[in-house]
Amino acid sequence: MISIEGLTVEFGGNPLFDNVTYVINKRDRIALVGKNGAGKTTMLKIIAGMQAPTSGCVNRPKDISIGYLPQQMQLSDTRTVMQETEQAFAHIFELQKCVDSMNEELASRTDYESDEYQDLIECVSNATEQLTLIGSANYQAEIERTLMGLGFVRSDFDRPTSEFSGGWRMRIELAKLLLQRHDVLLLDEPTNHLDIESIQWLENFLSTRAGAVVLVSHDRAFIDNVTTRTIEISLGRIYDYQVNYSKYVVLRQERLEQQQRAYENQQKQIQDTEAFIERFRYKATKAVQVQSRIKQLEKIDRIEVDEIDNSHISLRFPPAPRSGDYPVIADDVRKCYGDHLVFDHATFTLKRGEKVAFVGKNGEGKSTLVKCIMDEIPFDGSLKLGHNVKIGYFAQNQASLLDGSITVFDTIDRVAVGDIRTKIRDILGAFMFGGEASDKKVSVLSGGEKTRLAMIRLLLEPVNLLILDEPTNHLDMRTKDVLKKAIAEFEGTVIIVSHDREFLDGLVEKVYEFGGGVVREHLGGIYDFLEKKKIDSLRQLEMSQKANSVKSAPAEKSEGKISYEERKELARRIKKAERTVASIEEEISNIEYAIDVIEQKLSTAEGAADMSLYEEHGALKKQLDSVMEQWESATEELEELKMQNDK
Repeated sequence: MISIEGLTVEFGGNPLFDNVTYVINKRDRIALVGKNGAGKTTMLKIIAGMQAPTSGCVNRPKDISIGYLPQQMQLSDTRTVMQETEQAFAHIFELQKCVDSMNEELASRTDYESDEYQDLIECVSNATEQLTLIGSANYQAEIERTLMGLGFVRSDFDRPTSEFSGGWRMRIELAKLLLQRHDVLLLDEPTNHLDIESIQWLENFLSTRAGAVVLVSHDRAFIDNVTTRTIEISLGRIYDYQVNYSKYVVLRQERLEQQQRAYENQQKQIQDTEAFIERFRYKATKAVQVQSRIKQLEKIDRIEVDEIDNSHISLRFPPAPRSGDYPVIADDVRKCYGDHLVFDHATFTLKRGEKVAFVGKNGEGKSTLVKCIMDEIPFDGSLKLGHNVKIGYFAQNQASLLDGSITVFDTIDRVAVGDIRTKIRDILGAFMFGGEASDKKVSVLSGGEKTRLAMIRLLLEPVNLLILDEPTNHLDMRTKDVLKKAIAEFEGTVIIVSHDREFLDGLVEKVYEFGGGVVREHLGGIYDFLEKKKIDSLRQLEMSQKANSVKSAPAEKSEGKISYEERKELARRIKKAERTVASIEEEISNIEYAIDVIEQKLSTAEGAADMSLYEEHGALKKQLDSVMEQWESATEELEELKMQNDK
């Protein structure tokens, strides 16, 4: 569908990409991976047509639509949430306006028999049919479903976008992008501003309803659940694996090991051959064998071991004085902004050395409670810090607060005090800012590099209570792994506000859930919490169904009789749902086949000139979208029925 051929990009004479070639196919789910600064964002911009390569080209079919979500963008604040999201359907509004205008013209004209009048009627008919095909009547419901999936509630729809934080406004942009139903979606860190529930909704959307997807994300669980192909960018080259990220990590290691073994075996063969040639070079009796070995040596196809990017970050939190046994004790903490209650009756105690996670939808009070602990905002209730507690705080906007006009070295030099000033170069080197990199202006750093620089400032003073608010945003996989290891080895107490399931897994032993004005404590890790949440929601569904069954069941029937009949009815409904899913899947297969046939015709000169094929192609694409929605709904219903049957 999109072919990248011989792509080369250079900055200041240094190659970022060197003769890169690959193809993005229809329905591909691709993860672009590599360390920060490897060129992932640049690659997305080039595919989107926003940046030109030094050489090479990107071939895009003329009728293909590409949607691009950058990490940062300029956002409009002149509309409500609903009005802004409706901009995704601007083409529908224009077409409707055109139909209304033509209808007004028809009403005012009296030349009913003229060719012009008949042509106008045909135009109105075609435009109305087009509106029906693109589902103009359903766009409002589609907007509501998407906004609510991304965490908004109905009461938000009529609020001005200016009332929302940058993260929430980015969600609106993501909603608009998804609603436009592009053929190819290019997403740069789409989960940075989403909570766990919204990420899971987005995973489902991209897996079932999107076309081709190319995404950059450092959320390992997210890309594992969405992608089926991994393209690694390393030192200007790409390595293409037809598997998800976790399988790619294994295959990459196996490839490098096999390559190294083959290289070592070949080197031994070459050395043995060269030794034979050198030993018998001047012996006439061995002349034929020597010449044979020389020719054999010349014909060897030399194996090269792929150059590996071995640069890595070294991170260890400095030892800190011992704190009291209970660093944080919260009792009936309450926080309101005017009439808006954020949370109430927050009561918990953190023991020294505990590592806990704050999770929940954005806006439910996670960062607010952190600010209460930091004593940055007023609150009601009691919140005490233990003896000798020294806090190290990393805010989620920390990287954006850096001064872009000064260098990396100056950023640290201005905050370092005492003996630490003599070790600035060593610290910067440990964070991959060694040599010339320390003289870079902060403004030219990538998002991950800025986050690393902000993290260095956290290390300048020994602390025993770490509070990290979204610390993994913009960090690449390897840096996240190093940070996770450093936190695991940290002997103090840690509070982590994060939506990154993979990062929290195995790191925290307690989860505090924020939602509905309440802070709930859950013992166990993040996946224990998510599994319990799933069970609780299913249990609530089951209780609701049981209550409905009791209400509708005749009083004279025994409990055993009801259970048997319900089980029998459930089996019948499952069979019916399975037939429905199978029927829809067959219909999807038929439509996709019809689309492929038309696309083959359009690839010919004769077909490309046939406008009716384009109309038929567009109608089939809309039909496929509609049937895919039916399939999604039917499979969800089937899964719910099967879960009820398993109980």
